[in-house]
Amino acid sequence: MLTIMQITDWKISMTAATILAEAAAHPFDEALALRPVGEGVYEGVPSPRYWNMAGPFGGITAATLLKGVLDHPALRGRPLAQTVNFCAAITPDPFVLKVVLERDGKSTQHWSARLEQAGQMAANATLVTGPERETWAHQPAQPPEVGEASSVPVFDTAAATAWFAQYEMRFEHGAFGQEQPSQTGLTRAWLRDRQPRALDYLALASMADAFAPRVFLMRGVRAPAATVSLSTYFLAGQAELSAQATRPILGSAQPRAASQGFHDQTVELWSDAKSLLAVSHQLVWFKD
Repeated sequence: MLTIMQITDWKISMTAATILAEAAAHPFDEALALRPVGEGVYEGVPSPRYWNMAGPFGGITAATLLKGVLDHPALRGRPLAQTVNFCAAITPDPFVLKVVLERDGKSTQHWSARLEQAGQMAANATLVTGPERETWAHQPAQPPEVGEASSVPVFDTAAATAWFAQYEMRFEHGAFGQEQPSQTGLTRAWLRDRQPRALDYLALASMADAFAPRVFLMRGVRAPAATVSLSTYFLAGQAELSAQATRPILGSAQPRAASQGFHDQTVELWSDAKSLLAVSHQLVWFKD
């Protein structure tokens, strides 16, 4: 039989273990860890947890570039826009991230970010940030008519790439891996981090690229493909993101045209309160 002291010690140890578990970094935050080595200069290492077929998932690269700006001491306000160009394959080796405030205006700040490996640029970005302001607001766009997230089964990602397994996906339409070609290339899905994490701008930057290249759906095969350029516009304020917390958001992805080895891809990310959180547009290269 346990003594009172043994029970007390056990409770203390369990409480300590709980605190340590809660304090442990989320895999997403671990993947975005940056070590400052100078003003606007950081070092980091790509995370194997967010690995794709031949390098890191593009969304984690976009979030890493944004993280460099968010960590900069001169930052004012929140992210408004980001354009990322994926210039070369990123290897598992350490990288250097260089962030520069190019222009500091009254309403906006304009940034550049450059991710280098072995002295060569692998990805770069231009970003716009700015303070939140109370102004007139209007949202003509409306989200797709879909059921609640809880009514859609979770997609099995056990055999998927490492990064895909980090997300909980509930496909309402156009599931990943379907064999029949889709004329529209449309996907609608509820998504969130598989290990719950409160929604923020870094998560939005990553989730904007969380939908497979539309060529996979349009042709019904997984041919080699890669994002060349990705632009994301952050429409929601911090209060809306905080209100969403860890609940799934609704994503919609669709192309407009494909030709000469490239296609476009538009993504909308919606809160479950029908607020448009972010939109993105990207150019995808594919092998014919």
